[in-house]
Amino acid sequence: MADDDRNTNRLQSVELDEESLAAVSRDQEQERQIAVFDLLEQNVFQPEGANGGPFDLKMGLVENRLVFDVTGPDYARRHILSLSPFRTLIKDYFMICESYYQAIRHATPQQIETLDMGRRGLHNEASELLQRRLAGKIETDLDTARRLFTLICALHWRG
Repeated sequence: MADDDRNTNRLQSVELDEESLAAVSRDQEQERQIAVFDLLEQNVFQPEGANGGPFDLKMGLVENRLVFDVTGPDYARRHILSLSPFRTLIKDYFMICESYYQAIRHATPQQIETLDMGRRGLHNEASELLQRRLAGKIETDLDTARRLFTLICALHWRG
């Protein structure tokens, strides 16, 4: 991707709908903040039909569906995705993350590494699914999809 494309086909801001969020643990809040920071530092985000950005993204849940409100120069569109294909992955991801957070405090390095490998594998699987679900709507690279999946999970954390 050319430098001009990297400067325009990207997100400049990400906002999570406050009404969609619930109280979270310190670990979950830290993961959310890191995902937003990393996402804004480097991302590939190219909505179909847009002539370039940068873009602003507001993510939320409406009637149990994932909503991406995307705005940019001469561009404003709402993309709505069913969460059904993600449900099992999100549930499994929460379970392994909770085990990982507990392991960090009490387990051996080998146990932590094993859980982290499983967590990364699930994260990659969900990110690839997100890329497929966004096909024809928004093009992203895998790293951007990974960070977006973390934020999708943030919308599901229910203390």
